[in-house]
Amino acid sequence: MVLIGYSGHAFVVADILHASGNAASFYCDKEEKHFNPWKLSYLGSESEKPALEIMRKKGVFIAIGDNSIRSKIQNFLKSNKIIPANAIHSSAIISLMTKITGAGIMIAPGAIINPLVTIGDGVIFNSGCIVEHECAIGSYAHIAPGAVLCGNVIVGKRTLIGAGAVVRQGLKIGENVVVGAGATVVKDIPDNVIVMGNPAIRPS
Repeated sequence: MVLIGYSGHAFVVADILHASGNAASFYCDKEEKHFNPWKLSYLGSESEKPALEIMRKKGVFIAIGDNSIRSKIQNFLKSNKIIPANAIHSSAIISLMTKITGAGIMIAPGAIINPLVTIGDGVIFNSGCIVEHECAIGSYAHIAPGAVLCGNVIVGKRTLIGAGAVVRQGLKIGENVVVGAGATVVKDIPDNVIVMGNPAIRPS
């Protein structure tokens, strides 16, 4: 397996892959890293032909936390007919009524995903988050550690739900939104805004 990106988020991904028996052997990044805890071989940029050939043979996961960058790289890989793998930790609790049909999805230890949740490509579910029934998570969204989405929540593409945030049932969170850590969301949020606090509002 090839990791694209090799820093904090990638270390979590590498651990999940290792635990699942699909350990990473290579990484791509802007530059070679001095800190290399998994002793991976450096391939250079993910856009270079030799790296792409290894990805086709060995598989790839985009281990980058930034939602927009992850989206751009996954679209680039798709244009080269490369579909990223999923990284799902065995301790995650995922309803049998939730079908994971997207690519490049990470589900970390202790995450809980309940029935009839739909999940887009490249979504990150961090440790201990809870996604209740019938939520819809847009592509390249990021549900941070300990965040809670109550039932029937819609999360737009490339949106970040911060650590420990809680979103009330039945709400719609737009695209490219940032919900601050610990926020309590009690009403719909439009696209392209930042909210924080309890109740969550735009900072003045």
